Amino acid sequence: MLEPEIAAFIARTVAIYPAHTAQRPVAEQRAIYDRYAAALTPPLPPGVSVEDAQFESAAGHSIRLRLYQSTQHPAHGTVLYFHGGGFVLGSLDSHQIVTARIAADTGLSVIAVDYRLAPDHPAPAAHDDCVEITRAALQGRLPFDSWQRTLPVPLQLAGDSAGGNLAASVAVYLRDSGADGVEGIAGMALVYPMLGFEPQLPARDTEARAPMLTLADVHAFRRLYWGDVPPPGWTVPLDAGRFDGLPPVLAIGVEHDPLRDDASVFVERIRAAGGDARFWLGKGLVHGCWRALDASPGAQRMHDEVCRFLRDTAAGNSHGIHDVPAV
Repeated sequence: MLEPEIAAFIARTVAIYPAHTAQRPVAEQRAIYDRYAAALTPPLPPGVSVEDAQFESAAGHSIRLRLYQSTQHPAHGTVLYFHGGGFVLGSLDSHQIVTARIAADTGLSVIAVDYRLAPDHPAPAAHDDCVEITRAALQGRLPFDSWQRTLPVPLQLAGDSAGGNLAASVAVYLRDSGADGVEGIAGMALVYPMLGFEPQLPARDTEARAPMLTLADVHAFRRLYWGDVPPPGWTVPLDAGRFDGLPPVLAIGVEHDPLRDDASVFVERIRAAGGDARFWLGKGLVHGCWRALDASPGAQRMHDEVCRFLRDTAAGNSHGIHDVPAV
């Protein structure tokens, strides 16, 4: 059953962002999505500053970054945030409702990453960009003037939907690359993430027609990014050959979402390999509900869980994390 406030949020969303938009031409999808995001984005929270920068990749293209910092407290850690949007939609602006609030509510520095989008840049372009930015962050090479290139440590990864995939994939890649391992990543917060090439059962079937994101939408985005060829293994976290050696994880699933069980299966596999992982289920919530933060008690609790995890992990208090009752 939907939380009443979420039902109202869905009605507001559909008025701006109609169902089946994922079947439209990409340019039209992006225009609708950007209008929708702008309509639901409040002003910056008090006490949060913003600085934009351009990172020049080794391949010669620019990756836009945006840094959010508290002006009231010194940062005691940094979060790299990878936005959702099916690898096709989204920008620095579209997810400011999330990134600015994380900075305001945790005191951590938050860096939003404007990775390349499909189908203009198919797989693994988005993944490559996020790996490169993470490595640059670990090596102190991000071009923010206010830091004088000094990264507030520790570094954590976070993302929603496709961005959750990117965060988990970066950790898998760094663990397996050998040259610069995953030891520099203190934790990962994954919010309604897409972690498999196909969503996990039973939610794949029981929530195939869920509001906000349907199984058909998932498949449409998947085709635009990965096409019809098997994806590179490291870009599909649930296909990883092993699940040990990863940072502590908070993975959030929401009840009415075909991707819901990706999060719980990922947590189960990490725990079976001896790792620290926690699953949180948002009952009555839907994919994309983070935008209802100021209207929905459930979305507020979800946000609070993310912020608590990021604060605790930054303080070195993440070990032995456990599931909490779904609310």
